[in-house]
Amino acid sequence: MKMKKEDIIKSTSLFEGLSGEEVETISKLIFEKKYGKGETIFFEGDEADGFYIVSSGQIKVFKMNPMGKEHILHIFGPGEPVGEVPVFSKQPFPANAEALVKSSTLFFPRKDFVALIENNPSIALNMLAVLSRRLRQFATQIENLSLKEVPARLAGYLLYIAKEQKNEGVVELPVSKGQLASLLGTIPETLSRIFARMSDEGLIQVEGRSITILDRQGLMNK
Repeated sequence: MKMKKEDIIKSTSLFEGLSGEEVETISKLIFEKKYGKGETIFFEGDEADGFYIVSSGQIKVFKMNPMGKEHILHIFGPGEPVGEVPVFSKQPFPANAEALVKSSTLFFPRKDFVALIENNPSIALNMLAVLSRRLRQFATQIENLSLKEVPARLAGYLLYIAKEQKNEGVVELPVSKGQLASLLGTIPETLSRIFARMSDEGLIQVEGRSITILDRQGLMNK
């Protein structure tokens, strides 16, 4: 069943605490944009004339190195804003965004959003909370990629997803193992070997995208 725009807005942390009337006002400013699997939403360097809220599907934000190798920075799901930072800085999009699966978004034009914030300071506070959370995520990602070996990165990711999914026993990977390899800064073959090694060590049990955590402390010590 398709969610109404108002319901999607209410599920977004950016708009927490707004009244029903304010939510209705916002719904009149945004419009739906749909994307097929693999379709580009924006390219690095494009003008940031607005941002997106994922209403269904998944969107990856990534960068390409000079050799054409892709590195995934983040994967966003329903209720999450995408591309909101450049809206404030008036800078171009600093990375690329692409639909991982058939996806639907709500697009918020920059000029309308800025005017909305001027009249609703609480949204600015929510935005600060969202940006702070993103900053912590990227700081952790940088630390993992620069200081930790791949097994420790994978262990940390599984524990993080378990916390996000509020299930410490079984984790459902939100992306393919190939995409997870890119997110962790490695290649699929290396990731597969680490999954197999962790299974042999009795840390996890792997069934497709379903990962059962058998030894939480063991993962924490990786």
